[in-house]
Amino acid sequence: MPEKRIVLRNCGIVNPRDINSYLEKEGFKALVKAREEMDPEEVIQEIKSSGLRGRGGAGFPCGAKWELARKSEGQEKYLICNADEGEMGTFKDRFIIQNDPFSLVEGIAIAAYGIGADNAYVYLRAEYRFLADLIKNAIHQAKEKGFLGELNIVVREGAGSYVCGEESALMNSIEGRRGEARFRPPFPPQKGLWGKPTVINNVETLMNVPPIILKGSSWFRSIGTDESKGTKVFSVSGDVERPGVYELVLGSSLRELTVDLAGAKNGAALLVGGAAGRLMPFSIIEEPLSFETILGAGAVMVFDKDRDIIEFIYRTSEFFAEESCGKCTPCREGTEVMVEILGRLARGEGAEADIDTLNDLSKVMAATSLCGLGQGASTFLMDALDHFRKDFESRVDQSLFLKRLRVP
Repeated sequence: MPEKRIVLRNCGIVNPRDINSYLEKEGFKALVKAREEMDPEEVIQEIKSSGLRGRGGAGFPCGAKWELARKSEGQEKYLICNADEGEMGTFKDRFIIQNDPFSLVEGIAIAAYGIGADNAYVYLRAEYRFLADLIKNAIHQAKEKGFLGELNIVVREGAGSYVCGEESALMNSIEGRRGEARFRPPFPPQKGLWGKPTVINNVETLMNVPPIILKGSSWFRSIGTDESKGTKVFSVSGDVERPGVYELVLGSSLRELTVDLAGAKNGAALLVGGAAGRLMPFSIIEEPLSFETILGAGAVMVFDKDRDIIEFIYRTSEFFAEESCGKCTPCREGTEVMVEILGRLARGEGAEADIDTLNDLSKVMAATSLCGLGQGASTFLMDALDHFRKDFESRVDQSLFLKRLRVP
């Protein structure tokens, strides 16, 4: 199946520094339509009817989140665009911003109109600071053309922490506090930034908003599966001939993405959705990419048969341990134990009890971690134990063999 470009419709076509080139491609027509022909409730209803779900990984219905924020008490509301693309293997939002910042600004403006927000933030990953001027230029030009009205959009640089991609830690960071997860409820649409109703959508989600408003929800609903409407943008990397950013209709198979488009030839394993996603054997490539099956944040990393899967699992566990904010014990202590055990296995020093210990640890972390980092670390580990158990067992066997050789 060839790509179907909705989110990436203008990438490589418009000049990302010139609003006039965007206006030539129906730029800001959706915003004008929303403001002149629809009231905020109608905008929200159109998004709800479209079936658009959040593209950041959780897949929460976008319109329902907007509606909850609009109906929450208080006149002051906030919109946050999450551009803190810190998940392992993701680079699609960077590609989007580099090539079409005006669509993002238009999506932000429509969302702000819908929920009744006069202030919006673009929370930009620290490593993407080179994109800040590009976004600010797009905001400035849209303001000069009169498209933003009273809406104030501020670009805020991230704290350089993986956990700040989690929405409550992100809000803490914007408020100038330590980036760590909050206890929930209350949820952001009820009580978010500075205690005010707040909607947080990622870059890709907001990029879908202008075409939905312009073409209608029924058009969008005609694309995808029963529960997964529209397209998904993927960042594909690893052992492939053509790494890059691709956009496919939801429900397309992993084979179409990794083999047909990206050129994988000798795959053994797949990491779908980033470090907090799913680690799967390459044999699942006929699986459809959808919210009902396997999706995540849109990162797909391919590992061929020459890769040391235990070494990769170990290095990923180091990443989780380094990025844990330390607020909750299961994640803070659990990730450190993961590193210690997996390190021994990677060095060929594992014990027979290590596999069972890792299995028990992953279950505790999944059930008790405060946010997605600890939960994602446990999911990753459980997948590794389910699908690559023989690799773990061979390391234990290797360790036992070496110990016997050392016995006098």
